[in-house]
Amino acid sequence: MFHKTIASFAVLLALSAPVLSGSAWAQQRSGDEGRERRGQAEQGAQGGIFGLIPADSTTEHVFKAPSGDMPYTATAGTLDLFGQDGNRSAKIFYTAYTARDRGPGRPITFAFNGGPGAASAYLHLGLVGPRILEFGETGDDGTMPQLKDNPESWLAFTDLVLIDPVGTGWSRAANNEAAGGYYGVRQDADSLAKAIALYVQKNNRLEAPKYLLGESYGGFRAAKVAVSLKNTQGLLPSGVIMLSPLIEGRFLANTDDPLSAALQFPSLVAAELEHRNAFTPEKLAEAERFAMSDLLVALAGPSPSGQAADALYARISELTGIPKDVAAHTRGFVGDVYAKQMGGPGKVVSPYDASYAVPDAYPEDSYTRNDDPILEGYTRAFGAAFAAYARNELKFSSEMTYSLLNEEVNRRWEWNGGRGGDSRALASATTDIRDLLSVIPSFKVMIAHGYSDALTPYGASRYVIDHLPPQLAAGRAELKTYRGGHMFYTKPGSRRSFAADVKAFYATKATD
Repeated sequence: MFHKTIASFAVLLALSAPVLSGSAWAQQRSGDEGRERRGQAEQGAQGGIFGLIPADSTTEHVFKAPSGDMPYTATAGTLDLFGQDGNRSAKIFYTAYTARDRGPGRPITFAFNGGPGAASAYLHLGLVGPRILEFGETGDDGTMPQLKDNPESWLAFTDLVLIDPVGTGWSRAANNEAAGGYYGVRQDADSLAKAIALYVQKNNRLEAPKYLLGESYGGFRAAKVAVSLKNTQGLLPSGVIMLSPLIEGRFLANTDDPLSAALQFPSLVAAELEHRNAFTPEKLAEAERFAMSDLLVALAGPSPSGQAADALYARISELTGIPKDVAAHTRGFVGDVYAKQMGGPGKVVSPYDASYAVPDAYPEDSYTRNDDPILEGYTRAFGAAFAAYARNELKFSSEMTYSLLNEEVNRRWEWNGGRGGDSRALASATTDIRDLLSVIPSFKVMIAHGYSDALTPYGASRYVIDHLPPQLAAGRAELKTYRGGHMFYTKPGSRRSFAADVKAFYATKATD
């Protein structure tokens, strides 16, 4: 997720009883509480922030998979990272789900969110985990969310390890100075690669196919971590799944660049089609052709005039619902105005899903001041929900606040090696994807987007894939698109379709 101009996220909830019952559950709970007390006493003696992080907790559960019951082990715990002086510099919190009766070759997937500064609760309780957070009948009510079994959990076909980078969730650095050493593209990737390597060694999973899943900045992060795993840890990943990713910073909200505007345009059209209940792949394909032909030529050239201008702005208005005079005033660059122009009078839409409109809190202003209706609205319920789930079901009970999105991490992030300039705009993961495809013959990549995500539009990822060398991309790099926005998985139908596509992605060899 991206903070504000990029993003933010959070959480809340009521939870059901654990799967174990009777004497087995009592013994499990007693053992967990004893380990926790011993661990807390040991850590408390060390002092500092680490004394507030409890010992690892392991519990047993049963996943109600469509194919039948699957017993699994859940571990909520931390991995220690050490500095050159031998002192512990950070603890990284993770939650692992492993099938108890797994066969040979069962893959393991390491997942993280983005931000930078976002914890993994979004993917955890929104997509892949054995429990799913639902937001009422309308799908957008965070006041009384419910945690339920997730029949589409990826646990059906892969073990899962959800990781919170330093500064998010319950992952903490030893102190503020040490934290700064983790807040950067390279430092972050290296620290997560170390954590993954530690988990693999500790749990004897060297032979398992290893995949990385990342959302938003986490998609960018997944490519960087994959490279770091290879270069610093000697672990070769089998593939990455990039969900609503940033891949090229130059396309992120670069609203006055002709190519960026053209790549975003189909997502705005998808949102307008959703507003009118008229969405079809054929209508969207028509908008894609217009965006990469007439629109791109007009935006890249001199200002149109006369009948050509009239026809262009009328077409933009017809496809997006943005008034013709507004399209003309912006010369067709509508990326800065759609938020207040697409939802109807007195409405504002979210860049995370431009089809989602709410009453504008500041209708008298010409620019958007609204809190984001998705990120500052119902999805805020993810954070507290995960804290309650960890305490009640995973038996990981911390007295420290679970940080769903840490804006300080985002503010302090080092994008460009400290070289200055608009460093986020220079961020790129395309070379990482190319290098991984080149040197790991079995490596593959899936990029997934919601159609109406105007922040990280699917058109930008399609452009990246289309410009990969064919001998690298053929059969190994694919784009999947779904109804919905940045977090399209909050829509049950899209979540089901995505889970089925990912299952097929895992089952298909890159050479097929």
